[in-house]
Amino acid sequence: MKFKSASVLNGKRIVFNINGNKYRLIVDIEFRLGIIFIVWFGPHNEYDLINAKTISYDKAHKDRK
Repeated sequence: MKFKSASVLNGKRIVFNINGNKYRLIVDIEFRLGIIFIVWFGPHNEYDLINAKTISYDKAHKDRK
């Protein structure tokens, strides 16, 4: 499924094209819980270097303040 400004990669992962496709936002949506996780955000040229289907979000580290 594809929309004008977003692409559905699977049942819960969506890529949004932002600012005329200059930036990409990858999110995981947990529909049952009503939660959206931001997995990745960056410019289109960096998006081309990652695998949008398998990249995972960075969980908070204990040493971060």
